[in-house]
Amino acid sequence: MEILKTKSFELAVYSRGDKTSSKLAILLPGQLDTKDYAHMTSHVDYLSNKGYFAFSFDPPGTWESPGSIDLYTMTNYLKAINELIDLFGNKPTILMGHSRGGSMAMLAGPSNEYVTHIIAVMSHAGPSEFDESKLTDGVKISYRDMPPNDMENKKRFDLPLNYFEDATKHNILDGLKECSKPKLFFYGTKDILVEPEDVKTTYRAVLEPKIIHELNSEHDYRRHEDIIVEVNNVVGKFLDKDFKSLN
Repeated sequence: MEILKTKSFELAVYSRGDKTSSKLAILLPGQLDTKDYAHMTSHVDYLSNKGYFAFSFDPPGTWESPGSIDLYTMTNYLKAINELIDLFGNKPTILMGHSRGGSMAMLAGPSNEYVTHIIAVMSHAGPSEFDESKLTDGVKISYRDMPPNDMENKKRFDLPLNYFEDATKHNILDGLKECSKPKLFFYGTKDILVEPEDVKTTYRAVLEPKIIHELNSEHDYRRHEDIIVEVNNVVGKFLDKDFKSLN
């Protein structure tokens, strides 16, 4: 495990490729997901083979990144993304994420001048809402599979109210709908967590250039190697497209 130190955080990363590469790809895990899940590591490996220095990281306060779970907020996730881009010299950067990670790509991408492409897999732009009555003793108890795809053993997270309160402060669509950077959206036909129509609504609201792709999958596509490979292939074609020539 490698730890990267930014201005504000220590972050555990899974990385591949040449750190001196002129282009960067950052893979963003979903809510309480880890860099070590099968889809994250596969996307990192794939993009490094296309010449990017690619990595995924455990957001502040989760998994192998040091600190309390209280650090885990959208505000700190956003700060970590921007500080990581800065740490590697503000190179042209792809942001790609799944679920909440895709939402973070949509949030960070329009405002960071060094982000060139935004890729969101089974994500939508919100707004974030939460019913406080769903908390138990002030926390939402959540369980996540152990990586890469161990569904028998689980890690428990006690997500505090602060996470949900912080999320309501961020309007993802405000910046995204005025963003002219290339955007790629995926939706899953069997996804009941982020329903296809939610992704399509976000897609319709944003500017060109944009592409949307259907996956025959439920939300946790990381459990299906063929879907992971499909995502990689679609991402590769998207990144190879000359959007400037279409303007």
